[in-house]
Amino acid sequence: MHDAQDPLRSLFREAASAGRSGAVLPPVSVIARRGEQVRRRRIVSVAAACLLVLGGSSAAVAALLPHDPGPTLPATTPSPRPPSPSATSPDSPPTPVRTSTSPGPPPATATSQPDTSTTPTSRRPPQ
Repeated sequence: MHDAQDPLRSLFREAASAGRSGAVLPPVSVIARRGEQVRRRRIVSVAAACLLVLGGSSAAVAALLPHDPGPTLPATTPSPRPPSPSATSPDSPPTPVRTSTSPGPPPATATSQPDTSTTPTSRRPPQ
């Protein structure tokens, strides 16, 4: 078969001419902008990789170093002490006060301390 009468040949020539007319180079500014975007992405990815390597290596070094834990502190502060049982509550009646001026022994209380005058070093402060 002769090439001049081949029906596909004319179709290929039409496609080639359409391709040549559509194959136009973009302006230099567009090419430069694309190149700048690629360069920025590359710099960001290299910086992120460096940060990951630095963070991982510092965590590994910190895990390998011996560390002495300090004294452990309580998670919360201790609660205040409850009032002593000898203190009067607002619901109980007030204790009568002596108004006489005559000297005498003090009135005995239910929570009096035992006499420890024989051993002065074992005295406890009043509560």
